[in-house]
Amino acid sequence: MNKEASLGSKKKHVLLLAYQSLGIVYGDLIISPLYVYDNAFSGSLHHHQTEEVIFGVLSLIFWSLTVFSLFKYVVIILSANDNGEGGTLALYSILRRHAKFNLLPNHQAADEELQAYHRPGYVTRSTRFRIFLEKHKHYRTCLLLIVLFAACMVISDGVFSPALSVLSSFQGLKVHNKSLNHGNMATIVCMVLVGLFALQHRGTHKVSFMFAPVVIVWLLSIAALGIYNILKWNHGVYRALSPYYIYKFFKQTQKVGWSSIGGLLLCITGSEAMFVDLGHFSTASIRIAFSCLVYPCLVLQYMGQAAFLSKNFSVVTSSFYNSIPDPFFWPMFVLAILAAFTASQAVISMTFSIVKQCQALGCFPRVKVVHTTRWIRGQVYIPELNWILMILSMAVAIGFQDTTLIGNAYGLAFMSTTLVNTWLLSLVIIFVWSHNIVTALLPLLLFTPIELIYLSSYFVKLSKGGLAQLVFTTLFMFVMYVWNYGSRRKYLLEVQNKVPMKWILGLGPSLGVVRVPGISLIYTELVSGVPAIFTQFLTNLPAINQTVVFVCIKSIPVPHVSDRDRYLVGRVGPKSYRMYRCIIRYGYQDVDKYVDDFEDNLVMSITEFIRMEAEGCRTSDELIDARMAVVRTSGKFGTRLVTSDSSSANKGITSRYKRSCSMGKSSTLHSLHNKYEVEESPEFSQRHTRFQLPGDEYLEEELKEELIELLEAKEAGIAYIVGHSFIRARRHSSKLKRFVINRAFSFLRKNCRSSAVVLHIPHISLIQVGVVYYI
Repeated sequence: MNKEASLGSKKKHVLLLAYQSLGIVYGDLIISPLYVYDNAFSGSLHHHQTEEVIFGVLSLIFWSLTVFSLFKYVVIILSANDNGEGGTLALYSILRRHAKFNLLPNHQAADEELQAYHRPGYVTRSTRFRIFLEKHKHYRTCLLLIVLFAACMVISDGVFSPALSVLSSFQGLKVHNKSLNHGNMATIVCMVLVGLFALQHRGTHKVSFMFAPVVIVWLLSIAALGIYNILKWNHGVYRALSPYYIYKFFKQTQKVGWSSIGGLLLCITGSEAMFVDLGHFSTASIRIAFSCLVYPCLVLQYMGQAAFLSKNFSVVTSSFYNSIPDPFFWPMFVLAILAAFTASQAVISMTFSIVKQCQALGCFPRVKVVHTTRWIRGQVYIPELNWILMILSMAVAIGFQDTTLIGNAYGLAFMSTTLVNTWLLSLVIIFVWSHNIVTALLPLLLFTPIELIYLSSYFVKLSKGGLAQLVFTTLFMFVMYVWNYGSRRKYLLEVQNKVPMKWILGLGPSLGVVRVPGISLIYTELVSGVPAIFTQFLTNLPAINQTVVFVCIKSIPVPHVSDRDRYLVGRVGPKSYRMYRCIIRYGYQDVDKYVDDFEDNLVMSITEFIRMEAEGCRTSDELIDARMAVVRTSGKFGTRLVTSDSSSANKGITSRYKRSCSMGKSSTLHSLHNKYEVEESPEFSQRHTRFQLPGDEYLEEELKEELIELLEAKEAGIAYIVGHSFIRARRHSSKLKRFVINRAFSFLRKNCRSSAVVLHIPHISLIQVGVVYYI
């Protein structure tokens, strides 16, 4: 009974996710019937008004939906997910973990111990192809550039898709009002776009529940409309489902037909969203929603439009709205506008997700990322990017004022992205799924020729909208690669200029300055060694806190890092130096959580490490900089007890926390109980924390002394030391390098959010240390 109940609960959860996915994932796919036939017949194909040509277009649409959307994405690519996360960058992250494709030397063996790091049952196999790619840095850089190119194409979709969806949905006004000019249409579209982007801060969770019923009604309505047109205009349209009509189409149209298939491609744009938004839902839910509802409804609608056009070809520019019976025109028009909202929302949400992943990979400047819901991971909102996309989308709508031109740009982006995904899928089959190269070649042989044919048709349309897509993509790619290149060079210079441990040991436990009570948190990107800013600090200031912690915020190529595995703590130098290292690890889909109780969590993690070290290795003065331990933090933070009286409004709120961590008898750790009080003053909004370490007969004197010093240092206060590392190109460097480093990277660095703001460091406790590197 319990198994049956559990199975029933899982099925209900999958169906609920499938329902929610309708409000986010399939927006572009379901809105495409508004403009696919218009774009397909916009060129010279307009002169071929035979039934066989129309049926050939329908056959191309049907088999494109079947081969790409249904077979490639729903059946195959969704299986190549990264622990439930999808997208081009997710495929790249899988490859980075299972092969040494990382361009930064910050890999640690402890990272591979994460549960999500390797695929279950994975066995490392060193093939010649893998060794070749790992050995040559240029090929790894080329792989990164290809991935960034696809990511930039998706980001550019966030510019063109809202303009295309909204503009096409309002084309119905021209059917009933022929006098409506382009200026009035552009004004209406821009007002709608402003409202659309203004709603993004509410998050996709609320939008999905709000628009899912609309999408269901829309899909059922267009399916019913398709059936109506089939029965009224042409019963024999079902014959077009045969691929034989594709052969007849190209036989009759030849070059004209080849140049027009770019417009047909718009029927599958949006399939990428099923993969990118996978992390919000599940593989089963997306497969159920698409296979059982989206796919059959779209096929019926395209068949109905083809049947209508076979008898009414003169109204091909607005075939969808002209095929609607008059009594149902305005209800369908309203549904089309709401569906356009959903389509735009799907692409904008996908854009935010891509940028968040790029930022985690070090390929995008620091921007504000807002987590829109506490209950669903991965749903984010980026204010700066949102308003940039709004301005660019309005510019596209005003500048083009034609769905055909915008569609040319949008289709080019989709086909370029899906081509890159095919290549990455083949690499995943070799390096992750450990299949032979023959199996890996199957996707290339099956999909790549078709994708290249589709893509080639867009080359003749570069002057008709496609060039704008390449301009936006080039701009975004330039920003991302310059940021990645500058960040990598700065990191490598910091590695080269690390402070020798011999110099640290020569200073003695006092470090050559006065050690005052408190904790100094020195932020660095290095995962080992002492950064150069430490020497700058000791040289220019006469004192430093008695406890020094080198803090590194590190992004791991996994979607999520659990709280239990987040803190990696070690010691720098002998015990008497009281210097530690804490690496805080996040996945590329994690939202930074080091704002709340960060200081308390950090101190408790170091305390736990000291206990583990004392029990695990009895080395009093041994240098163990390379030795680190994962501190499990989730088990030791207990229940929060909050007490307040009626006079708290005047006297302040006093909250008492009791934390305890205890291990079993077989554990190497004894129980340690820590109590501290947190007093918040509503007048000044300040928090004061006081730790108390009660006596424990099991604690050794040396261990107890170090723990007491740490807690006393926490009571004394914490100083945040952040390094400002500048890089400059030398005078004898090439002009290109001087432009990239001294101009482009410097401009991006000055205009993005500072590391102190991103890390939420209180300004009153901030100390900034500057270092200039020359390359």
